[in-house]
Amino acid sequence: MLVSMGEKGNILGFFYPRRDGEQHVSDSVACLYTDGRLMWFDSPEWNSEQTVDDGTNIINTHLSHSSGIDVSIQDIVHNEMPVLIRKYEITSKEHLNGKFYYYSNFQAGGTSRMNSAYFDVNQDMLVHYMHDFYIGVATDPAFDEWQVGKTNDKGWAKSARIDMEDGKLQKNMEEIGDIDGTLGLDLALMPGESLTITVLIGIASGRQAVCDMTQGVLSHPLSEIIRDSENTTAEWLSKKRPLELSVLDLDPVIRNDVIRLYDRSLLSLNLMSDPNEGAILAAPEFDPAFEMCGGYGFCWNRDAVEAVLALMKAGYPEYAEKFFTWCKRTQMSDGSWFQRYWLDGTEAPSWGNFDDSTQLDETGSTLFTIDRYYRELEDPDSVEFLDSIRETVWKGAEYLMGRTEQGLHDPCRCLWESEKGIFPYTNAAIYAGLKGAAHMAREGDDSNGSNRAEMWSERADRIRGMTIDKLWLKEGYFSRGIIDNDVRSSVDSSIIGTFVPFGLLSVDDPDEKSMILSMIGHIERALSVPVNGYYGIKRYENDSYIGGNPWIVTTLWLSRSLLELAVSLDEKNEEYDSLVNRSLEYIKWVMRSATSSGILSEQADKNTGKAAWARPLSWSCALFIENILLLDRLKDSSSKDD
Repeated sequence: MLVSMGEKGNILGFFYPRRDGEQHVSDSVACLYTDGRLMWFDSPEWNSEQTVDDGTNIINTHLSHSSGIDVSIQDIVHNEMPVLIRKYEITSKEHLNGKFYYYSNFQAGGTSRMNSAYFDVNQDMLVHYMHDFYIGVATDPAFDEWQVGKTNDKGWAKSARIDMEDGKLQKNMEEIGDIDGTLGLDLALMPGESLTITVLIGIASGRQAVCDMTQGVLSHPLSEIIRDSENTTAEWLSKKRPLELSVLDLDPVIRNDVIRLYDRSLLSLNLMSDPNEGAILAAPEFDPAFEMCGGYGFCWNRDAVEAVLALMKAGYPEYAEKFFTWCKRTQMSDGSWFQRYWLDGTEAPSWGNFDDSTQLDETGSTLFTIDRYYRELEDPDSVEFLDSIRETVWKGAEYLMGRTEQGLHDPCRCLWESEKGIFPYTNAAIYAGLKGAAHMAREGDDSNGSNRAEMWSERADRIRGMTIDKLWLKEGYFSRGIIDNDVRSSVDSSIIGTFVPFGLLSVDDPDEKSMILSMIGHIERALSVPVNGYYGIKRYENDSYIGGNPWIVTTLWLSRSLLELAVSLDEKNEEYDSLVNRSLEYIKWVMRSATSSGILSEQADKNTGKAAWARPLSWSCALFIENILLLDRLKDSSSKDD
């Protein structure tokens, strides 16, 4: 089960049986009925503040109303069972008489059609179901009344949402079709008095199973369930690479915020990772009809390898091993990887079905990351891993050879999925992938390994040379790409990929270092957006997607490139200080864009600076982790001081 929530405790996503599984809810939120009206908890009349308990996945939402009513909501998913536990604590400064209602418009099986629901009088539970998806809702204390109705109010039973408006539910026992349901409890509070109500929402494959599971959870103290969850996440986080950040004169508050967001990003990646399949979700889906975008609830190799690298560096190499096992299974017959996949490895909805619409960087970045992982292994693990992955790498490398016969890659779709052409980022990913494959070929016992290594390495060098020759502009940065046979001079933040992570340009070469610095300068001048007291970086000039907001990923690319430059210096000097301080400004900007619960989104609103669009975005979380680990490496440079 994966649950995503709004800032006022309303459920936005309820995914099962995988993190990219069916979305089983359209609306699920509580409200109060008092003084003849409904006070919905997700309405503008409530002020909200949302936090997360440090080192846990327990979400706390506090709602306050001008009438003196306060509501605290604590949300937790059970450690072992697909049950969401919602603890409501209601307090009022004045007398409060009325009802507590919990309303849900479930879509069992991911559809509003042909659903069924009934009230189980023996189990004190409202059950929605379709096929083998049964969703049970129960409360403690047990509810007093209920309603199962038609959402369109055209059925035999009144819509549960409408039925609540008079403060008395009809207690209809069952309904079919597009249905909704409400549970109600009487509410009578003296001034300053509090009432605690726990709502459980469980999902299983059968009617008895969901009843047994939910009632079983109700039989255990909530404090015990919370403690088990805290212990589980604490144990998982205990394996992380700890941060010292000792060389930097960071304000203690900022330092603590860095560590908290580092932990939160690690936990976010864990939540986005399928424990059985090994694939990593880009973000919880929020646009399944693709009405505003192409959707996010899938696994892109390009995004996933960044998450794998971050987890590997942070002390969790097992995620890489699982992901590469998934890659072996999902590789296409021609050696490439598809645009994106469902977590079980089947091909997802795509606009990458043809040679000129595929994304070649997906294959290049996958081979690059496999080699990064291989380099961290020691015998006999390295030998065993290479034996298991050799055929996958060889097929991938040969595919890239076939798509780069002219030196630059064949026309394909860019990483932003907005243009078709030839791009610096894609060439850099292919360069790094072929170099990685060549390294593994040299290391392997294959009799043809040296021949393969030489062939792949030579092609990579040719790609590198032609990328610089054909795409580097006299103004001092890489072109956005060759699109419709035109070398576009607009600035695109992804050109930084030629430096980090793919290393087509190296700081070890003085000329190339000058190119890197020039490229960074052009990105900063052309793509900086002032918000949150610092500057975020948008994707490219004239970007209109969601209004052209700055992105977390692009800003962290720039931050990481500055840190890599600082780490490469032989001594601490003015250049070193400037690089580190500029990087810190971008990191602080990213931190300011996080939600109050520590979630990193895809974008930050260019007007408000608040988290915008997909959240959490695995790519953003991964790059934040890598930036902070690189920042922490500066402690190893302390000997460079005067």
